[in-house]
Amino acid sequence: MELFIYVFAALFSVMNPLGTVPVFVGLTQEEENTERNKTCLLTSINVFVILLISFFTGKYLLSFFGISLDALRIAGGLIIVTSGFALLTGSFSKHKGMKNKRVQNDLAKRERFSLTPLAIPMLAGPGSISMLIALNQKHQQTFEILITIAAILAVCLATFVILRSSYFIVRFFGASGINAISRIIGFIIIAIGVEYISSSVVSILKSVTL
Repeated sequence: MELFIYVFAALFSVMNPLGTVPVFVGLTQEEENTERNKTCLLTSINVFVILLISFFTGKYLLSFFGISLDALRIAGGLIIVTSGFALLTGSFSKHKGMKNKRVQNDLAKRERFSLTPLAIPMLAGPGSISMLIALNQKHQQTFEILITIAAILAVCLATFVILRSSYFIVRFFGASGINAISRIIGFIIIAIGVEYISSSVVSILKSVTL
């Protein structure tokens, strides 16, 4: 249960589905309710598949490129920290590439947004992917793998519920409320990233001194 809560909380904070709500509302405002629900479902499925593939195949990519776990955790920690700072400063959309004119023009022509940009890079971004690769390296017992998969599924289900309720959330909290929540989550994300970096640096120093 402790591992489940840790993976769920960390992954939920890094993905920040609440921060995706304004983007989802903006992209689907001209769609019918049934189409919005379909987009919510497809987005959640896409995120689950992407995260699952990252969790199981990431270690082979590390081996192929000769990247150590500590190096990955430091790189992932830096990405997570920058995402947290982007949330704190209110530049999350720009950090995800959503303010690029070419991207905006491309989005205006899309009929479906479930894969891009909602699943990638808004939800299943570099931070969440690198985190799962590191978790796979650390927790390799069958029971731990099953718990991690359950936590990933729970996060995707929570994402589905949040996206499904996005219009209600916007009306209830308003733009300022969502912004405040995102800033709080941003602080948590920074702490997670710093923990990743510090633990990896300590591990490297120990291996050097031995």
